[in-house]
Amino acid sequence: MDINIITYLACICFIFIFGRIFIVPIKKILKLVLNSILGGVVIFIINIIGANFGFHIGLNFLTSILIGLLGLPGVVCLITIKLLIG
Repeated sequence: MDINIITYLACICFIFIFGRIFIVPIKKILKLVLNSILGGVVIFIINIIGANFGFHIGLNFLTSILIGLLGLPGVVCLITIKLLIG
């Protein structure tokens, strides 16, 4: 009986340790995914507004990740690149 209690306590400690190790990267990954989704929404809104002016930014994985990582400066960067190149 004592061995079972020790085993359960060891398993609980093991779960807490691995939880601490892996929870920080998971939070960062989830934040990046959420920001990328919001970046995609921002690009979609820019495309809706820019359709009146003939302005379009491609909505793909790279552009949404760029906006997800950089935020508002990423939006300005994409708009600037689009104006300079195209």
